[in-house]
Amino acid sequence: MSEKPWLAHYPAEVPHTLTYPSMPVQEYLTKAYEDFPQKTAIHFLGKDLSYEELYQSAMKMANYLQKLGIQKGDRVSIMLPNCPQAVISFYGILYAGGVVVMTNPLYTEREISYQMKDSGAKAIIALDILFPRINKVIKETDLENVVVTGIKDYLTFPKNLVYPFIQKKQYGMTVKVEHRGINHLFTEIMKTASPQITKPPFDFEEDLALLQYTGGTTGSPKGVMLTHRNLISNATMCDAWLYKSKRGEETIMGIIPLFHVYGLTTVLILSVMQGNKMVLLPKFDPEQALKTINKQKPTLFPGAPTLYIGLLNHPDIKKYDLSSIEACLSGSAPLPIEVQEKFERITGGKLVEGYGLTETSPVTHSNLVWGERTKGSIGMPYPDTDCEIFLPGTTDPVPNGQIGEIAIQGPQVMKGYWNRPDATAATIVDGWLLTGDLGYMDDEGQFFIVDRKKDMIIAGGFNIYPREIEEVLYEHEAIQECVVAGIPDPYRGETVKAYIVLKEGYTVTEEQLDKHCREHLAAFKVPRIYEFRKELPKTAVGKILRRSLVDEEIAKRNEAVPS
Repeated sequence: MSEKPWLAHYPAEVPHTLTYPSMPVQEYLTKAYEDFPQKTAIHFLGKDLSYEELYQSAMKMANYLQKLGIQKGDRVSIMLPNCPQAVISFYGILYAGGVVVMTNPLYTEREISYQMKDSGAKAIIALDILFPRINKVIKETDLENVVVTGIKDYLTFPKNLVYPFIQKKQYGMTVKVEHRGINHLFTEIMKTASPQITKPPFDFEEDLALLQYTGGTTGSPKGVMLTHRNLISNATMCDAWLYKSKRGEETIMGIIPLFHVYGLTTVLILSVMQGNKMVLLPKFDPEQALKTINKQKPTLFPGAPTLYIGLLNHPDIKKYDLSSIEACLSGSAPLPIEVQEKFERITGGKLVEGYGLTETSPVTHSNLVWGERTKGSIGMPYPDTDCEIFLPGTTDPVPNGQIGEIAIQGPQVMKGYWNRPDATAATIVDGWLLTGDLGYMDDEGQFFIVDRKKDMIIAGGFNIYPREIEEVLYEHEAIQECVVAGIPDPYRGETVKAYIVLKEGYTVTEEQLDKHCREHLAAFKVPRIYEFRKELPKTAVGKILRRSLVDEEIAKRNEAVPS
């Protein structure tokens, strides 16, 4: 057996080692502009932007930011949904020499304040309806300038006139910001700024491109420092894995949020690197997504299981042509086998599960898109990526087939956590990134996730992995979504509880689910409690927030205990 057994299973078209030009992220936009100036770079709700328009707009943003005093290494936040302004701002900040801080538009005032203070961001580019939130906390932060834009700014006529009325109905307000003082309008910048900039010096290995904050489900969010090398390496790996895709000829569906590193790498950076078209939607609406796929004919569709489930469960899915979809990389959460098989039947394309973390830019593993796949596996490591299974709490490898902590090495691994040397030292040990995820490798070099260390349930002395139970539950025809969590139990320590969302028109009882689970699981793994819900709490990228459900249970129990 070779030192890296998975390499024997690589297709001939995928090299074991890749070459990474020492170019900053933004220079790939320069190259796409030079090679494909009139090609559509972005399609957004009926409006097209060419690579020439995208490049010129990004340069104007860079020029304006430099005039505002943004210097090399300064952090600038982007608080936008998927829209042209997000792409323009991302490259504009990098051209100016700044470091991008991606900020979730759903954040509350407290969360905005925390992230701005922690990152030390000097400016923020945000959606108009978010301006009141920012304004309330700006004095608590280092923010010196606020750039404001609206969805309507990049809509075609007459949508741009109608949208403000839709926005008022949806959000109960309209926001007007004047272009003066520390407040700046995106539209005015595009009208008045010059596309000429002073390019700062650049270090491919060391310079940060992105501060991407972790979800904060296990404590305060940490800023993950990702360099130009990290992001370029990972996008190049994705490009190599999708070896049948052709530069300048693909269309990438951009529903997964760009403010999440998965969307940033696999949609925004990869699309520009290849000179392809990205089709952006500002939020996930299944019907709008189906209509867009039907019309725009995307060939690549990175996503998360909740996106694919949402499409599959739309009652009119058969009315739309999804046959243009050739390849989908699913991340952010486990991909149920039933979802994979059904999506492939409907589209004729390939949907494969991958794996990664914010700390790895993010992708480290994937099943083969065109080739043999292993059921239930996250696949094998990407080129130039090494993976070991360590005995938890050590860097001692365990034998194949034995469960341990997944550890990663590769050029996509973060530089560290922003201003948190202790957290960095605890996570990167002897050159290995300790993921906190439990899994194992088989003799063929295929990797399997069992669960996160923190999600593992210990009930009556047994170690129980939620993912295994969720896979069984997803096999039941009535279940649309589910999540399993360990909730406090005075006798067993923890008890297995399943939270269930049913498909429209389906009914099922707790007794029927219990019978289904007992047919496929050992008795100690079977959920003791089932709770039916209309929806499950999720992150913006579609990952179900298991921890928040556990916190709900703890809060309910505390309220029930008399003081």
